[in-house]
Amino acid sequence: MTVTDRWLRFEGLSNIRDVGGLPLTDGGTVRPGVLLRSEALHHVTPADVDRLVQGLDLRLILDLRTTREIEEHGESELARVGVETVQYTFIPEAGRELPEIGEDFHPMVGHYLGYLRDKGPNVVAAVRRIAAGEGSVLVHCAAGKDRTGTLVALVLEAVGVERAAVVEDYALSATKIDDMFRRWTTAAGVDMPPTEELDRHRPRAEAMAQVLQILDEQEGGATTWLRNNGLTDDELAALTARLT
Repeated sequence: MTVTDRWLRFEGLSNIRDVGGLPLTDGGTVRPGVLLRSEALHHVTPADVDRLVQGLDLRLILDLRTTREIEEHGESELARVGVETVQYTFIPEAGRELPEIGEDFHPMVGHYLGYLRDKGPNVVAAVRRIAAGEGSVLVHCAAGKDRTGTLVALVLEAVGVERAAVVEDYALSATKIDDMFRRWTTAAGVDMPPTEELDRHRPRAEAMAQVLQILDEQEGGATTWLRNNGLTDDELAALTARLT
């Protein structure tokens, strides 16, 4: 891993980082302070809220969880203090059948492709909001690794981040699984899961590499997928201008 300096340190969040600093294929790097990614926000402290709003100019939160997940944990303190929060769930509330991917692919590939198949309009709408935003935008799901990882990977591909860096950013969340589960289990008063269970939740680089490869082969790439699902050239240009 070469980009660990992008981690942001908060009292109530573990898996939160800025995509700023990632290398672009034509030179330069992604602009910092525009797109943040994290796990769910229900453990943020008052100090965290103040730093996000006042220090990082957080203006918009994109919540990729299901309605059931949101109802279980309630709205975040950030929503209560007035930060605009918009839900773009990536998973149908009534369940789904995953796409057939074959045995040669990582099991999570089917889940990620399922987000695009089942909730394509929400995926594009989330990208559109990032492109049109001001200040900082924070994207999160439950753990900030699968749904968040898929959306962020599409955005990074669309603005021209080097493929290896896109995959590396996705896999970086693996280093925070223990910290997140320690926070969650402590709050719930239960024991930490065994090591093999924690390992099952760690994102693997090959999963995102395979998703992007499939998009290359079947759609002409992530950017073409976004265009084919409604993102306009003007919106793509705005996204690129925001992040680069």
